[in-house]
Amino acid sequence: MRAIETVFRLESPRVIAGVARIVRDVGIAEELAQDALVAALERWPREGVPDNPGAWLAATARHRAVDLIRRRETYARKLAEIGRDLETAAPPEEPADPDDIDDDLLRLVFTTCHPVLSPKARTALTLRLLGGLTTAEIARAYLVPEPTIAQRIVRAKRTLATRNVAFEVPYGPDRQARLGSVLDVIYLVFNEGYAATAGDDWLRPGLCEDALRLARVLSALMPGEPEVHGLTALLEFQASRTAARTGPDGAPVLLRDQDRRRWNRMLIARGVRALERAGATASGPPGPYALQAAIAACHAHAYTYEETDWHAIAALYGLLAARAPSPVVELNRAVAVSMADGPARGLELVDAVAAAPALRDYHLLPSVRGDLLTRLGRTEEARAEFLRAAGLARNDRERELLLSRARVLAPESGQAPRSASSAPPPPG
Repeated sequence: MRAIETVFRLESPRVIAGVARIVRDVGIAEELAQDALVAALERWPREGVPDNPGAWLAATARHRAVDLIRRRETYARKLAEIGRDLETAAPPEEPADPDDIDDDLLRLVFTTCHPVLSPKARTALTLRLLGGLTTAEIARAYLVPEPTIAQRIVRAKRTLATRNVAFEVPYGPDRQARLGSVLDVIYLVFNEGYAATAGDDWLRPGLCEDALRLARVLSALMPGEPEVHGLTALLEFQASRTAARTGPDGAPVLLRDQDRRRWNRMLIARGVRALERAGATASGPPGPYALQAAIAACHAHAYTYEETDWHAIAALYGLLAARAPSPVVELNRAVAVSMADGPARGLELVDAVAAAPALRDYHLLPSVRGDLLTRLGRTEEARAEFLRAAGLARNDRERELLLSRARVLAPESGQAPRSASSAPPPPG
């Protein structure tokens, strides 16, 4: 049962995207994907898991989509609109355009980022459909009640249906108008794979791969957009560290302790090229994604933790804080400053933003404070912070890591305190 649910969570974005192209309604597409899951739960325990479970789920959902359209009174109109035999023919041809691409996942991203939806609704719907997050997980990530997120998702799907939003990658000004939201949700999907909000696993590599592929496709689609290249560079650099971020048992490995020989140098080289393209296409100061990519590049160029240029990273965070101010950016900047100028200065910066409402239940705030207090020798205070962080963490692996750091600081442990950085994962 659990294995089937895991497979569905990994494959559901592709299944939904493929069916949405047929039925032109993301809400119905999600329901048909769920129907395919029910069929898998009924048949796989008896017949065994197929060799390609993703293809099985996609085919099952597609067949149900065909049946649904046939049952509708509007089947003839739908068939003419789609312009093909749904069961046997190739997908419908799109308008000829040199910028056109054939990618259902990217179509789904642009559809869920349509301007008829509010920014909050776009984010919630995309994380639900592409990220595979449950309503409860999205609610925890954004620190809002679960019914609020559920209402946003239901209303967003209804709005897309009633407004007849086309399932497509738009052209010209329409594409440009949605670009910022598309970049944001691709980054959110990657981050959910890079450091899962909840669950048993800290990493969900499939989400990282999907987000990175979408960013690469978007770079080819919009070669003159510096922030597209900036995001692609950032994800390349981040993805390069994936193999080193967990141990053999799946436990998280902090940045300081990672075996950098396991970092993927090919992805780092791709990140360098994407960052160069971001600079070459920019007509003004670098944007937020290009700045975050430059920070990630500093880590990528350091072959050991000790070689990291923390002064450069702190300076880049200063630019990022001015360009896109947020409490989370300030928290990251405090970590970099602590490495460049000492933990006391970093703690001052952390305490200056600790009262921000956005950080109230953010587990990385006490985690960072615990690290800085440890480095200052204030072990009892540090231990309390790690315990508080563990109480706020929703991911089982991350919670155990924080509890283990608290145990190391317990008086009876007899172990020397660690000084590994607990910086929030995305930029550093």
